[in-house]
Amino acid sequence: MTTDQSSRQTSERTADRQRDIQDEIHERDRREASAGEDGAMQAGARHYPVPPMPEQRLSKPGEEHELEPRPMYDAPFYKGSEKLKDKVAIITGGDSGIGRAVAIFYAREGADIVVSYLSEDTDAEETKRAVEAEGRRCILSRGDVADLAYCQSLVDEAVSELGKLDILVNNAGFQVHANEIEDLSAEHFDQTMKTNLYGLYNMCKVAVPRMGKGGAIVNSGSVVGLHGKAQLLDYSITKGGIHAFTRSLASSLIPRGIRVNAVAPGPVWTPLNPSDREAEDVAQFGGSVPMKRPAQPEELAPAYVFLASAHTSSYITGEVLPVTGGG
Repeated sequence: MTTDQSSRQTSERTADRQRDIQDEIHERDRREASAGEDGAMQAGARHYPVPPMPEQRLSKPGEEHELEPRPMYDAPFYKGSEKLKDKVAIITGGDSGIGRAVAIFYAREGADIVVSYLSEDTDAEETKRAVEAEGRRCILSRGDVADLAYCQSLVDEAVSELGKLDILVNNAGFQVHANEIEDLSAEHFDQTMKTNLYGLYNMCKVAVPRMGKGGAIVNSGSVVGLHGKAQLLDYSITKGGIHAFTRSLASSLIPRGIRVNAVAPGPVWTPLNPSDREAEDVAQFGGSVPMKRPAQPEELAPAYVFLASAHTSSYITGEVLPVTGGG
């Protein structure tokens, strides 16, 4: 056999191997596509909805019971292990979305809950029933965290009714997009600042004096506070501010034994965005992140448990934990 013939046979064998590899990958891709044609990553204990979602638009502040599909918050696969046994937690914006899921997870870990909400009575009552189904107490409090007097009464009620305050979750928020800066009115800008930043300041100001060593504050930041977003100038400012406030307050409270951290969610299927965006935009919500779907509230809640519990995060303060679907 000549050298040319040998080289030709070698190259043909290599080409055959390359085609075999190509065919193998093609068949694997075909199987994966038929198993989940949406291409979204499903790494949880159950299958989560993927875009397109039903086109819908909710009126502010957004009622979870009107949202389709209903957000998944109860996490039947999650087993508590007394990581928050006999703690007392205030959760602002606790009637729905991430706040509701956090309330349920905290109750499952042994905490009693005070749920603060703006006006969504039906959603708040559902959250209360879910918390009580976990065998823990739940107090509902209706009010605006932008009002310092309300925040003081909220903390006073929590301590009076439940005996103490161990955990504060600052989750209440306001978001409405504006495509151009000219569209962002002073009233709109002010409302975002008052809810997201003044509310955070108000709650911390009145809660910290009632919290002792071992207390924990968990703030809801956002991926837009890390990267910004063109249509959410005001909201991005507040979320970036929450991240900076978290780090600064954490340093301030170290001598008092109170830890302060934040979670920075990516897109999460809650009433917040369907009460912000146009219906056709809502249909594709969450599809642009690497996982190609929005998170469900129950996928965020474990991060809030982690940061609240001294069993899991006693050496963590001043941190912002991104939970962004790979974005």
